[in-house]
Amino acid sequence: MDFYPVAIEKLIEEFAKLPGIGYKTAQRLTLYVLNLPKEEVEGFAHALIKARGTIKYCSVCGNYTDTDPCAICSNPSRNQSVICVVEEPKDINTLEKVKEYNGVYHVLHGVISPMAGKGPDSIKLKELVSRMKDEVKEVIVATNPNVDGEATAMYISKLLKPLGVKVTRIAHGIPVGGDLEYADEVTLSKALEGRREL
Repeated sequence: MDFYPVAIEKLIEEFAKLPGIGYKTAQRLTLYVLNLPKEEVEGFAHALIKARGTIKYCSVCGNYTDTDPCAICSNPSRNQSVICVVEEPKDINTLEKVKEYNGVYHVLHGVISPMAGKGPDSIKLKELVSRMKDEVKEVIVATNPNVDGEATAMYISKLLKPLGVKVTRIAHGIPVGGDLEYADEVTLSKALEGRREL
């Protein structure tokens, strides 16, 4: 057991609250921060406080933003007729890195997960339905390919299809550069399901 002054223990506890950070990593981060020059620590603390104070959710899509609506929703060159539905704001950043998508987004802020006690009312589905106007032609569901992500995708499909909107799902399967021998049965099944003509 480590014996640190109370202030250090408290900082370790705070770092350990972050996702994916265990006690040992929190301890390393704490000791690293304590060895930084005072100005850098103050800059770090100021950046945290400023981000927490100025960042909010976009009233249109639910993404993180410091202006409302966000830069993507207010960009006239984005295709407003296609909405890509994602689980969390971080997913938008991942998709934007690809530079292949020019539509807009909708963040659910979670998925339907009966095991976790999250039903359709726990995520931003009403807000998605309210965005279905004449100009929306397609909704791309880009939830994760796990049980909850698939259940959420099916629910969205059943919810939106009666409104006359085309609902599509991102493809799943063998990653580029991957070998068939290392793919599991579910991945191979999804790859065969999502095949397309050459």
